[in-house]
Amino acid sequence: MNLLVTGGCGFIGSNFIRQRLLEAGSPLRRLVNLDALTYAGNPANLADLAGDPRYRFAHGDIGDAALVSRLLAEHDIDAVVNFAAESHVDRSIDSPEPFVQTNVVGTLRLLNAARQHWARLPEPRRAAFRFLHVSTDEVYGTLAPSDPAFTEETPFAPNSPYAASKAASDHLVRSYQHTFKLPTLTTNCSNNYGPYHFPEKLIPLMILNALEGKPLPVYGDGQQIRDWLYVEDHAAAIWLVLQRGRTGETYNIGGLNEKPNLEIVRTICALLDRKSPRADGRSYAEQITYVADRPGHDRRYAIDCAKLQRELGWAPRESFATGIEKTVDWYLTHRGWAADITANRYARERLGAKS
Repeated sequence: MNLLVTGGCGFIGSNFIRQRLLEAGSPLRRLVNLDALTYAGNPANLADLAGDPRYRFAHGDIGDAALVSRLLAEHDIDAVVNFAAESHVDRSIDSPEPFVQTNVVGTLRLLNAARQHWARLPEPRRAAFRFLHVSTDEVYGTLAPSDPAFTEETPFAPNSPYAASKAASDHLVRSYQHTFKLPTLTTNCSNNYGPYHFPEKLIPLMILNALEGKPLPVYGDGQQIRDWLYVEDHAAAIWLVLQRGRTGETYNIGGLNEKPNLEIVRTICALLDRKSPRADGRSYAEQITYVADRPGHDRRYAIDCAKLQRELGWAPRESFATGIEKTVDWYLTHRGWAADITANRYARERLGAKS
């Protein structure tokens, strides 16, 4: 397989690429990573793979139709996995337009290029071609405490500009399958966490702020509930859907770990208390600070991933307890990675936590 991955220098994309290239018996002949290297795209995430002869990096935007078309043809691509997206809710509230440009217009242009490439492929490669679009549970809106979890049939009800832009891109992917018969797949995931997570998101922000003696900002009462999915479990699920999913279908991917944000923060503090104690012997939990809630903050997300489990036999390998400990350990041993981002890319911006 020759695979085009978009947004592969970001958090989830880089974990997916690493997993694909390092797995034993990988069927990949070529993996092309197209990334615009905006603020959250970090080439350092994949620096150790630069010498792999199967790996190619292309600097560019999914909205650049000529570039995408050239890459598809030049590398004889068999499948596209689209991670490229603006993904931070706070940023979408401050400035929605970039989210529409990347997530909606960019996805549209990527679909157009993929459709043209697919139409030129000979059989049976044309039948085997796949376009997998990676989306979010936020397209479904919010849940009350007693509501059942989101399924693939849950109506869309996005509540932030980010979620609205992702919902629009999901609709575009669906339309290309139904109108043009492009063999598409869509995955909607819950909140990811793990290695290489950009420091503005909740879990890495809390780890790094704690270690630096900074406040740990918790929105509102901290009881916003999310379903937490370890990023390597997510990457494995995407690969499974790409290989075995039914075209035209959507698959929800969840971690089966519903937790309120405040519990997440307190768990991180407890782990750091044990693994990297404060010099004064006090708990990192003393740094927790409650701040004004985000406008329109969704109260609860929960993913029902029974379809993925039933049809493809997937299940997360990590519990939250094992995944969060691995994540804290990774950040403790990769302080330089985070420091480089903070110094070179993020020093003058306010760090705000997703969810």
